[in-house]
Amino acid sequence: MTTMEITYTVSGMSCAHCKAAVEEEVGRVPGVHSVTADFESKLVVVCGDDLEDETLRAAIDEAGYEAA
Repeated sequence: MTTMEITYTVSGMSCAHCKAAVEEEVGRVPGVHSVTADFESKLVVVCGDDLEDETLRAAIDEAGYEAA
């Protein structure tokens, strides 16, 4: 397994509810160890093993936001 850290810009996040929604959805992705969303900086940092960009972007999309 390869542990990695991926950072996304999610410009649509604007409140604590947005942060929680993104963290919850991304946290469900297999291999994710931690996810930290910051609505002020619009950044989402994901740490985990063998992470797939497409799967993480799909989880952010499922939460109602778009990753850049």
